Amino acid sequence: MAKAIMIQGAGSNVGKSLVVAGLARAYRQRGLRVAPFKPQNMSNNAAVTVDGGEIGRAQALQARAAGRDPVVDMNPVLLKPETDTGAQVVVRGKRYATLKARDYARAKADLLPVVVDSFRRLAADADLILAEGAGSPAEINLRAGDIANMGFAEAAGVPVVLVGDIDRGGVIAQLVGTHAVLPPPDRDRICAFLINKFRGDATLFDDGLAAIADRTGWASLGVLPWFAEAWRLPAEDIMDVASSPGGTFKVAVPRLGRIANFDDLDPLAGEPGVGVEIVEPGRPLPGDADLVLIPGSKSTIADLANFRAQGWDTDLFAHARRGGRVLGLCGGYQMLGRVLSDPQGIEGPPGSVPGLGLLDVTTRMQPEKRLALTEAVFVPTGDRVPGYEIHLGETTGPDCARAWLRDGDRLHGAASADGLVMGCYLHGLFASDGFRSAFLRRAGGQPGVTRYEATVEATLDALADHIERNLDLDRLQSLAGATA
Repeated sequence: MAKAIMIQGAGSNVGKSLVVAGLARAYRQRGLRVAPFKPQNMSNNAAVTVDGGEIGRAQALQARAAGRDPVVDMNPVLLKPETDTGAQVVVRGKRYATLKARDYARAKADLLPVVVDSFRRLAADADLILAEGAGSPAEINLRAGDIANMGFAEAAGVPVVLVGDIDRGGVIAQLVGTHAVLPPPDRDRICAFLINKFRGDATLFDDGLAAIADRTGWASLGVLPWFAEAWRLPAEDIMDVASSPGGTFKVAVPRLGRIANFDDLDPLAGEPGVGVEIVEPGRPLPGDADLVLIPGSKSTIADLANFRAQGWDTDLFAHARRGGRVLGLCGGYQMLGRVLSDPQGIEGPPGSVPGLGLLDVTTRMQPEKRLALTEAVFVPTGDRVPGYEIHLGETTGPDCARAWLRDGDRLHGAASADGLVMGCYLHGLFASDGFRSAFLRRAGGQPGVTRYEATVEATLDALADHIERNLDLDRLQSLAGATA
């Protein structure tokens, strides 16, 4: 019978996802069959699963750490924000509805049985389930109908470990304050805590651990020092993606309001000869960029309007006139065309808007989302390009005759007549070492010898070793509860 433990946070962005990934790899190295699980995630950075759905990118990384293929049961509810007050709700990998926050609050009661059922299916083929919460259980205003934290833990009978982030300061208050505000049944479900992101001599916090344990009655699992290599792993939140200065080849990436599937940037940022600059709103696109990469978007038409509002269209046209290269991926590809048509009002009011016009293509939004794991070939060199597609809309036009990716008889992408402007729907393409080297070389860069996938694996191993050295994993495993 599988056992399960849930890692919740004393706040958002305390490092839960990374901790679960490291635990998954560590327990796998101990010989356990491990499965990650997150009942509800909110992210526009999604991964395509082997069973044809989509889940949060963090759960896909955790599955990789556990040595498993990602499946929809690992993240049965995924919220993909489209506006400040609404999101597309994905249930078991498929679009369920687009709901305002208030409407979603009412829908959660119907989703809890779905979440628990997915958890039970995972447990049928695992020794240990590592569940991850969202945000913090201290948000007691959201407790009614909760499926992300204590609501799920209560329904599934899973004990909880609480993670505090010492890097942001006030970690004693984070944990003791959570204990103070939780209702007794939720408070009692927490059996232990750990401190994350410590810098310096961890023994200096021994008195802090004792103070937290005395005030809460929870067991201490230890202090996890700052893991400096975390940047080598795919980030789930764009706020965790920092510019990587240096290198002779500069890639400028405008940070779109609804940026999606930006894991395309991770392999480029790891190249020693490449500098990736995330351009924040209010700043111009740098004039010395070699490549402007327009990433994916969850709300392409809205992000295109914002792109223009920032003046980035003017900067992009100047870049193109100077002979600079432009690459659009997914939503960015759609923006580069002449027209974006949304006759059914999938992204907003029905109608059409002009695109940036750097590619002679048009896009028509369609309600059916394409979700596919795709292995293409880079036409100019024959390099294999494994990746995934996750998009609404179909793009056609004269520049598609210069498709630069091929999947059997199916052609992907488009290019301008001079080859300086390119676009495609394939995400994850830069993880291919051969393609990345060929693309950079053809664009005037100097690719290194970075082996991206091997680097991710080595970093997961290093993270597992880091956790083994600093946390009491024997005690953590003993605290896990049996699944019914």
